[in-house]
Amino acid sequence: RINLIDTPGHVDFTVEVERSLRVLDGAVLVLCAVGGVQSQSVTVDRQMKRYHVPRIAFVNKMDRTGADPIRVCEQVRDKLHCDAILMQLPIGVGETFEGVIDLVTMKAVYFDGSHGETVRHEAIPAELLEEAEAARAHMLEQLAMYSDELMELLLSEDPVPESLVHDVMSQACRQQEATPVLIGTAYRNKGVQLLLDAITRYLPSPLERNIRLRPYKDEGEEIELKPDASEPVVSMAFKIVDESFGQLTYMRVYQGTLKKGGTYINQRTGRKERFSRLLRMHADKREEIDEAVAGDIVAVMGVDAASGDTYAATQRFGTLESMFVPEPVIEIAVAPQSRNDGDRLSKALARFRKEDPTFRVRNDEETGELLIAGMGELHLEVYLERIKREYKVGVDVGAPKVSYREAPTQSAKFDYRHKKQTGGSGQYAHIIGTIELLPEEEQEEFIFEETVVGGRVPKQYIPSVEKGFRQAMIKGPVAEYPVVRTKITLEDGSYHEVDSSDRAFQTCAQTCFREFFPKTKPVLLEPIMKIEIECPDTFQGPVTGDLTSRRGIVMATDIREGTTIIHAEVPLAETFGYATDLRSMTQGQGTFSMEPACYRRVPPSIQEEIVTARRKEKEAKQL
Repeated sequence: RINLIDTPGHVDFTVEVERSLRVLDGAVLVLCAVGGVQSQSVTVDRQMKRYHVPRIAFVNKMDRTGADPIRVCEQVRDKLHCDAILMQLPIGVGETFEGVIDLVTMKAVYFDGSHGETVRHEAIPAELLEEAEAARAHMLEQLAMYSDELMELLLSEDPVPESLVHDVMSQACRQQEATPVLIGTAYRNKGVQLLLDAITRYLPSPLERNIRLRPYKDEGEEIELKPDASEPVVSMAFKIVDESFGQLTYMRVYQGTLKKGGTYINQRTGRKERFSRLLRMHADKREEIDEAVAGDIVAVMGVDAASGDTYAATQRFGTLESMFVPEPVIEIAVAPQSRNDGDRLSKALARFRKEDPTFRVRNDEETGELLIAGMGELHLEVYLERIKREYKVGVDVGAPKVSYREAPTQSAKFDYRHKKQTGGSGQYAHIIGTIELLPEEEQEEFIFEETVVGGRVPKQYIPSVEKGFRQAMIKGPVAEYPVVRTKITLEDGSYHEVDSSDRAFQTCAQTCFREFFPKTKPVLLEPIMKIEIECPDTFQGPVTGDLTSRRGIVMATDIREGTTIIHAEVPLAETFGYATDLRSMTQGQGTFSMEPACYRRVPPSIQEEIVTARRKEKEAKQL
């Protein structure tokens, strides 16, 4: 049995890809035969590498005009930095696409019938034989890099058995060293049959995956899980869906057997949960089952779980590595049009937040506004539409707000003493150290180090110092945005036997940060989006000019058969409403995709505007 999970391609719904890849054993990267490797393909490739998921590339839409699988294969090699091995050649392209040449068996494969259901194997057409032989020789040369036996057969010019080609390809694919590339058109069911064969042949089964669990007793250690139905059960909840008759929790079983009516323990909360119903899902159909064994993906009814929770048979057994959740990049204020709808709006937002870890909800302490944050305009539009449709709540929506950040531009020393004397024991804490800027490529947003010697600041107070700094960094001095790219080193200090406490050192760090951070000359950072625009080449000038007016930087431009593909980087603040603007500029023929790239410094004139607007907004709320 093969469990297939289809995920959306749009970057705004990237969490669907994250949570699916977290529980899958293999993946199929679907690429367009005309568009090739697009910006979102690069994001998905990065996610596959993060979870070490072996993959097959499938070049789809071979029946479209301008299809070129060889160019797409080269793009996979160049842009995704992997050894892409083309396993098939097309017989005709675009409207004339009939079938494929299998370079392993050296047969022409045709797909007859209205849905391509009848697979027919024939000899390769004479006019394509020479090209097929050259392509097969190139494929074998690439594969020979992964097998000495294959290399020896090629050097001695002996025939290479099909079974050896499949074995070498399978091994290279499972070790994530090579990516087999297959071609076809899913819409006409041509090539899909061979893709399914490749999935069973090249991608690993649950028996061949190496999954590790971190036990509670020693988090540094890792235990390898066995895909064995008789072992103690370990499963992971990876997707939550709230339905009218209860919560549906999708689970992947890694070890042991889940039984209907069984009781299992949520390793995060320690709570026992009874799995009253187990369901095998197939699109919108569901089948009741009595048990699920290692390797299965099933849905459980009525379990109160969150995405990423580990379930086991005993308390404090261990946890599986959770999924990566990207930070939201856009925020908008929402309010119910009628006061009576407040409860229903709260219920809707609580449900969406539970289902989608990238959807955040918070109340602004100063303005009292209810803010929702997500991965892009489309992401939030979908949820606003669902609130209207599913909960019948009219919502007033504020203008989108960009999640700016603040960062230092230079180092600064600090030396701060916190003294407070009231009746009884007072407060005393003294810290000395440095605030520095972290490099742009650093993954961590804040690093705290201590180099205190001789117990000048006792070890038990150092976590309180870090906690104080972290709390102070929630609101920076420039425009009260979170502070990032900061490294703080605690070098020295002093304490008092009676008056020093965790609270005193925490307060000391908070006040010290507020006083000394402005000396690092902090600036605002804004989210920059990587954007890929596709439009007819006649509109290249207006589109490029518009990008420049939006403070965008054009990184590269490709022209393919009358279509221009523009790669650029644009500040998120300048992209609101871009879909409408692009359509009007290109007479409805332009399309674009966008994904977060990085945070970059805001130009001083624009920083001034943002700070002034933020101040006026704050003053207006206080009136």
